[in-house]
Amino acid sequence: MPNLNQNQNSDQSPDFQAGQSIVTLTDDLGYSLPCYVEKAITLTDSGLEYLLLLPVSAPIEIFSWQDDDDTLADIEDEEIDPLFPSARAVLAELDLTLHRSAYTLTAVGNIPEAEDDSCFALEVDDEGGTDNFQMLAQFYYREQRYVACTPLEPLLFFAYRTEADQVALLSPEEFERLQPEIEDQLFEGLD
Repeated sequence: MPNLNQNQNSDQSPDFQAGQSIVTLTDDLGYSLPCYVEKAITLTDSGLEYLLLLPVSAPIEIFSWQDDDDTLADIEDEEIDPLFPSARAVLAELDLTLHRSAYTLTAVGNIPEAEDDSCFALEVDDEGGTDNFQMLAQFYYREQRYVACTPLEPLLFFAYRTEADQVALLSPEEFERLQPEIEDQLFEGLD
């Protein structure tokens, strides 16, 4: 199976995303997330520059196995801290370095090629929407089994450039309000 993971080369090698500018998102906790600017547009009515961003490093998600029905469940952000050392150790065995980043965990290193048996779809909403993931490693913490995964589709962020030339993430409400204006322009030419 060809590797569908858009973030598979997360080492910032010279031939990956060559020539694209990089900006940094920062969250309320002070974590940062370097991102490639995939697309930038300026809306004439507000004069603000809106950006479609792709993380430089591979996004990582951790799920817990629910033993009663052998399904995966999302974990809350506050659950990450105690799990982080175990997740970091198991990913280090794959030559991946796990980082606490803004808005998502990330790993630096080359993501292994996706194999059919390491890929799965996870239902993400009540309407039956799914996201596809590549399972990287499993580990235990306090007798609970977890899995570290990376999404197979690109993890994209919508942001804007502030008047102080900082980059800030659009809130879901702001994105919903601006979506008709910016979506066509941002996705034009992206495939």
